Amino acid sequence: MHDGRPTQAEQSTPRLTTADALDVDGLGKQVALPSGPLTILQDVGFRVGHGDTVAIVGASGSGKSTLLSLLAGLDTPSTGRVLLDGAPISTLDEDGRAQVRGEKVGFVFQSFQLLPSLTALENVMLPLELRGDRDVEGPARDVLARVGLGERLGHYPRQLSGGEQQRVALARAFVTRPSLLFADEPTGNLDTATGQAIVDLLFALNADAGTTLVLVTHDDRLAARCARRLRIDSGRLVADEAVAA
Repeated sequence: MHDGRPTQAEQSTPRLTTADALDVDGLGKQVALPSGPLTILQDVGFRVGHGDTVAIVGASGSGKSTLLSLLAGLDTPSTGRVLLDGAPISTLDEDGRAQVRGEKVGFVFQSFQLLPSLTALENVMLPLELRGDRDVEGPARDVLARVGLGERLGHYPRQLSGGEQQRVALARAFVTRPSLLFADEPTGNLDTATGQAIVDLLFALNADAGTTLVLVTHDDRLAARCARRLRIDSGRLVADEAVAA
């Protein structure tokens, strides 16, 4: 007879979340201009499962980066909603959105966004410190070694090449082991060979961590590395397609 307590088998079985990594419904963004409201995004909706890799593509000015900002809770929509790992991030205040980002989200930007007054090690330690972790230096050293910068810990961004700066940015993004990683043109400021090395490293780190990856890119080769492609045209989602392996 079952007494209501979990059995040993139930205790040893991990509890799986039923929420999608991202659930986007009716998303829109308007901004007020002297000439009248400008619609940047209109009625965008899709879902992203845990562990998916998704590329958002489209022409310049189509709304890709705005969409990424809304998905990550860096901006709020005019209409619609975004659920991030089940959390209604689009309806939270800034403090609430910052808490969700700190717990669940990593970022990689085209312009690296490293703090110039901090060393590579200190830049990578920062999100752990902000989260209140007790051990910040050990994980930061480990991930910098993983991206090939174990000998450059004390270097400042100005002492690093563009490719090395983006490696620091990747280390900073993955050090918190986020459930979602957002990347905005991560190879946009790099030459072809360096960009390819960064792409290889990004997908290797992502596979190791099992992170859900959503990236914006103009690079067809980078988009082809993702399992799925969302195409934005004039603020609307016009295609949602699997990418052939």
